[in-house]
Amino acid sequence: MLPHQIELLSPARDADIGIEAVNHGADAVYIGGPSFGARTSADNSVSEISRLVRHAHRFGSRIFVTMNTILRDDELEPARKLAWQLFDAGVDALIIQDMGLLEIDLPPIQLHASTQTDIRTPEKARFLQDAGLSQIVLARELTLQQIADIRAATDPERCTLEFFIHGALCVAYSGQCYVSHAHTGRSATRGDCSQACRLPYEVKDSQGRIVAHDKHVLSMKDNNQSDNLRELIEAGARSFKIEGRYKDLGYVKNITAHYRRLFDDILEERPELARASSGRCTFGFTPDPDQNFNREFTDYFVQGRKEDIGAFDTPKNPGRPIGWVTQVGDGWVEVQTDDPATVIHNGDGLCYLDLHKELVGLQINRAEPAGTKADAGRWRVFPKDDLGGLRHLQRGTVINRNRDMDWVRALDRKSAERRIGVWMKLSEVAGGLQLDLTDEDGHHGSATLKARLEPARDAAQADGKLREALGRLGETIFEPIDITLDLSQPWFVPASLLNPLRRDAVALLEAARTSAWTRLPRAVPVEPPVPYPEDTLTYLANVYNHKARDFYARHGVKVIASAYESHEEAGEVSLMITKHCVRFSLSLCPKQAKGVTGVQGTVKAEPMTITHGNEKLTLRFDCKPCEMHVVGQLRPGVAQSVRDIAQQTATSPIRFYRTRPVMPA
Repeated sequence: MLPHQIELLSPARDADIGIEAVNHGADAVYIGGPSFGARTSADNSVSEISRLVRHAHRFGSRIFVTMNTILRDDELEPARKLAWQLFDAGVDALIIQDMGLLEIDLPPIQLHASTQTDIRTPEKARFLQDAGLSQIVLARELTLQQIADIRAATDPERCTLEFFIHGALCVAYSGQCYVSHAHTGRSATRGDCSQACRLPYEVKDSQGRIVAHDKHVLSMKDNNQSDNLRELIEAGARSFKIEGRYKDLGYVKNITAHYRRLFDDILEERPELARASSGRCTFGFTPDPDQNFNREFTDYFVQGRKEDIGAFDTPKNPGRPIGWVTQVGDGWVEVQTDDPATVIHNGDGLCYLDLHKELVGLQINRAEPAGTKADAGRWRVFPKDDLGGLRHLQRGTVINRNRDMDWVRALDRKSAERRIGVWMKLSEVAGGLQLDLTDEDGHHGSATLKARLEPARDAAQADGKLREALGRLGETIFEPIDITLDLSQPWFVPASLLNPLRRDAVALLEAARTSAWTRLPRAVPVEPPVPYPEDTLTYLANVYNHKARDFYARHGVKVIASAYESHEEAGEVSLMITKHCVRFSLSLCPKQAKGVTGVQGTVKAEPMTITHGNEKLTLRFDCKPCEMHVVGQLRPGVAQSVRDIAQQTATSPIRFYRTRPVMPA
């Protein structure tokens, strides 16, 4: 990607969703392959990915495949074979986490550093650039200034900065969370996170006092950078990523279209910038991020630390307020809407917060107007579930809607058109006509028609009819920008001749676009190998195979510990490192108390504990970098269960270094 190009990067759970992401304006799509992607239930066959590639390349959009888990030694060869299959399928780049892949025979395909590589510093970013990574996905926790500092330390001609702009937020620095593996054996760095961060916890201070009860204190609101796009561009980001490889079709359509419109507005303001693919999109709906599942929105740390970033009451979708309860009857609820124009549909999802501030769902079987024209906005709804199970539902309860079936149905239908502009010129040639097409990227297609031309009977209407017939490109990916007729006189050309001429020219233009397609170049690592910013790596580096160890050793690292999944860390360790601070969110941060009379000096960053069922974790606070560590240890039985599963599936046991390897001085 060129430094002046802006890339909108959308997720795809499968090829059909990826195709719609392209149709709704994505400049690139990332998707999981048949294995080694960090979303275990979002796998796709190589043939399906190839189908997506063919569609995307028609518009100049790129396809990136995730191979971003850490790998065992026995998985390196299958990963190598898969990389070559994806290369042959036309994939444009692989998104990786495991540096062992850089030590094996990969195809000449561009490599991107996953957010799982934990890129927070200019030094780490510069190292990955120099090691041969062409695009690096920055940590979500960075501020605008930190992004700008990374841009200043890297070369925009060699390395593109990618940043998440929408979707669910991992509370941990990506790649720095082992709670799932410690408690269940399901490894987040291998794509199988159990999402312990979305659970409710009881929080106690160092003296055992309860400071929060049944709060989802590790659950973040969803990311939404809609208001920060211009500043992110100024800071140096060029690829803008939407989270969501588990998301459904409606989400991908809506959120892609939302950001497509925002970026198109920016590109209109900034002619020195350009989009990274071809064509313009028109939508049959008005994009609205609030219509999709979300935990409410935050722009996280981009503009600095803020208090209101957590979804502590519920990890579910609270929706938007639409009204309040006026009556509760026998099997029905009467709702008065805030806006009389609001329509409640059969199948809508409604919800409310009970007296404990827990979200209660209210799925509607049937909805019907309950008021007169003079009393508009009153609805009688018949819930799917028995009213007896709906806690604290009473008159005056505020009702939200978190699923609008009318919206859902609209996005189930065709909802976008993407067209590439072409200049069309019809000219006279010896023995007939020639149609030349030139698209907005400069590609050319030309076809000729051998025919005896007859003068038009109605010269005044002939030009208009010819232009109308030539401009009928509705079934193609093109639309006319301008139609020129270079004719000596008005001619009558029947549709039976003009239609095949137009089809032939379009086919040749598409063929020209296909033949002009070029792969993204594979970056050449700096030689001799640049030193890694540190000479010692702990389990936090996620080194899980000998090729990864060789990579770091080749880059000057002297002491290399194995990944947490190797079970060398038997005692208490940091199972999660996060920029989110529970003390700060509960207004118990020492920095918040500074200058407060009678409080300053009495609030200290002492450890806390969080408990869910039988699981207990310790929160420790590192105030200098303003980070929180969630501390715990591997549960008894997890190590054995992982070994048992490995034997049952005939895979190699999860093994790495029996002792910590130390390179000779």
